Amino acid sequence: MKRTLLIVGVVASLGVIGTAQAGGNAQAGKTKAATCAGCHGANGEGIAPNPALAGKKEAEFIQAMKDYKSGKRANPVMKTFAGQVNDQEVADLAAYYASLKKK
Repeated sequence: MKRTLLIVGVVASLGVIGTAQAGGNAQAGKTKAATCAGCHGANGEGIAPNPALAGKKEAEFIQAMKDYKSGKRANPVMKTFAGQVNDQEVADLAAYYASLKKK
């Protein structure tokens, strides 16, 4: 019984650690967001016709970037930018934009 509880505890701990590592760093995202500012505004407020990113949910931002990278969303400019960032950088950007208030 003790062995089973120990195994369950270790597995649960690893799951929490894995989740924590997968999250983005908003401060790192803020630095990376300078590239996005020309089209999406200095604070993610959006510059027409480009959408606002401030307040966007992290999961939505990440999915959009994956869709641009794969071509599921057709936008040559965003496909180029999405192709230049790795998964951690996307998570960082997502955390940053999610931390901002919608305008």
